[in-house]
Amino acid sequence: MSRAVTESEFKTNNFDLLRILAATQVVLVHSAAHLGLGRPAGLSLVEAFPGVPIFFAISGFLISASFERSRDVRSYTRNRMLRIYPGLWCVVLATVLVATLFGFGFLHLRALFWLACQMGGLIYTPGFLRSFGMGSYNGALWSIPIELQFYFLLPFFYLGVVRTERARTLVFAAAWLVFVVAAFLLAIGDSAVEAFHPKLLYYSFIPHIYLFLTGVLLQRWNAQRSRWIVGKGLPWVAAYLVVHFTVPWGVNRVFGPIVLAVATVSTAYTLPGLSQRLLRGNDISYGVYIYHGLIINILIELGHKGRLFYVPVVLVLTLVAGWLSWRFIERPFLRRKRHALHAVPGGSA
Repeated sequence: MSRAVTESEFKTNNFDLLRILAATQVVLVHSAAHLGLGRPAGLSLVEAFPGVPIFFAISGFLISASFERSRDVRSYTRNRMLRIYPGLWCVVLATVLVATLFGFGFLHLRALFWLACQMGGLIYTPGFLRSFGMGSYNGALWSIPIELQFYFLLPFFYLGVVRTERARTLVFAAAWLVFVVAAFLLAIGDSAVEAFHPKLLYYSFIPHIYLFLTGVLLQRWNAQRSRWIVGKGLPWVAAYLVVHFTVPWGVNRVFGPIVLAVATVSTAYTLPGLSQRLLRGNDISYGVYIYHGLIINILIELGHKGRLFYVPVVLVLTLVAGWLSWRFIERPFLRRKRHALHAVPGGSA
């Protein structure tokens, strides 16, 4: 059902390392915001590399390759569920336990309905948890439904009437252009969006999928073999910083993340053995991402706010939680994934 994706094309990369750096960025920004620290020195540079757009671009690159090497849609779907749901279920149950210890009750119909929605990936904070911690039971989980929408939509690009690989890539490129325009119109038309339903739209795939499709296109264009990409991580990062700090905000809200997506893939294939040497194949980024909000909420509930000291506390505890999640939850379930037709090591998709 797919192009042959050989091991040599994806052999080694730095995606695991880039994901942990992206997750750390989210942890630092959220810690500063919710622990009442204002804007510590250096935060603007950290904010210049937003973690979620990096995740979306990496996801498009790796998940499209994963689909192309899957036996069928059922295998693809099973692998996606194994990647997302075990970790999500555990953090939701951990949240219930922690919130119960702080006096919040869950033995009522609204709580049971909320719990069922969370287990399915329909993330929201119910009214009875609005006074828990920062006011959101785990604000970072908003991107989980977006990712699930990407996973759901991707097969339709492959299983349509287009049969040749070139035509299929053109379909992806056309879709990318349409959604770039849509994202740009949304970025410059905030007032019109607010009149519609900003929250509903924001939690849909529409404003975000252009980043996912950027990753898909880079993968289908074999960016990992391009002389414009491989080994060019530093120039691309420099180009992104120029764009980020000089291009007007309305345009930069869309154009900047596209350049960041290219810089991310380029960095993944610059000194590509670095990730393996440092992490030894351990991808703790998902655990770090999904647990940091809970840890911040615990500190807030305990009254620990307003001191810069608490940022490294959050970071260390989150790294520990991420490692535990990877070691005892995610990795055991990922080992149950069905083997692809063309194995592609590097970057746990």
